[in-house]
Amino acid sequence: MSELKVDKVSPRTGNYVSLNTVGSKNIIINGDMSIAQRGTSATGLGDGDSGYHTVDRWRFAETGVPTFEFTQTQDTDVPTGQGFVTSLKMDCTTADASLGVDEFLLISQRFEGQNLQYLKKGTSNAESLTLSFWVKSNKTGTYICEFQDQDNTRQISKSYTINASNTWEKKTITFEGDTTGAFDNDISRSLDLNFWLAAGTDWTSGTLATSWQSYDATDRAVGQVNLADSTANEWYITGVQLEAGTTASDFEFLPHDVNLLRCQRYYRRIQYRYAPTIRYTDGGGSGKAHNWITLSPEMRTTPSFTAVSFTATSGFTGDLVLLGADRRSLVTRATNASGTNVCLYANGQATLDAEL
Repeated sequence: MSELKVDKVSPRTGNYVSLNTVGSKNIIINGDMSIAQRGTSATGLGDGDSGYHTVDRWRFAETGVPTFEFTQTQDTDVPTGQGFVTSLKMDCTTADASLGVDEFLLISQRFEGQNLQYLKKGTSNAESLTLSFWVKSNKTGTYICEFQDQDNTRQISKSYTINASNTWEKKTITFEGDTTGAFDNDISRSLDLNFWLAAGTDWTSGTLATSWQSYDATDRAVGQVNLADSTANEWYITGVQLEAGTTASDFEFLPHDVNLLRCQRYYRRIQYRYAPTIRYTDGGGSGKAHNWITLSPEMRTTPSFTAVSFTATSGFTGDLVLLGADRRSLVTRATNASGTNVCLYANGQATLDAEL
């Protein structure tokens, strides 16, 4: 038998992480906007539409009763020669030039407290955070990036400037560490990163909170331009990286499967099938089929379940029911409501949502 002796194994250099790499320097998930499980386009986003619509982990948020509407897409317009193939695009389709005082629009990502413990927030050794990203818009001027500490009701905001119309620009912003208020060590929402796009005076009438402070709504987005003031306005972003320290490094590209797995902790689409070997007929004569699905990776918390499609054996007139679920598995049942036909075969799709 041959024998292989190795004195040293050196890690791969560069800014590409392999499947076997443990951990990631980028706190952001899906910063290259390459995963879009929900779809690549959502139209008419405005009043009442806060939530996740296209690119995974990036949340559309609004408040007040805005009259603006946006189309959000996963786009192929990207900075040349940087390795990116997709971006997140916000396109104003209905303008709101005179924002109500309580209105805002932002794009955000939320983080679990257990993933932030190494930042040592709330101690004298609190780490600074450096945010870097590529951005493009025809609407030049001042924009605001904000962190909100949800555990301790604290905030910090920094501005950046889009200097040239319709030109990709790289921005780097450093936020000092916060020595007040530790993040909870749990799976709940502890920190938000907000990219502001529009803000009424309730959010802009104070002094921009450029250092960590207790929450004051008026200090959140002072100076923010109104991306909603014209249907000509568009805003693109990609290559978002957030890392501990005061220096921005090259964007950390993850393989598609690794990036998808990180997103599936929060949301996934599943394909389910029922075969004859797992069907049974109960005493009442109605045909039923059960399916146990193991969730790997496990989800952040017990997900909500929504059946998207369901087809079954000819003559089967039932539907799909969720019997039980936790972070690691779920059990579904196809039931024949007519009571005359056993479900010989069924399939379909469902979504599981455990977003912050």
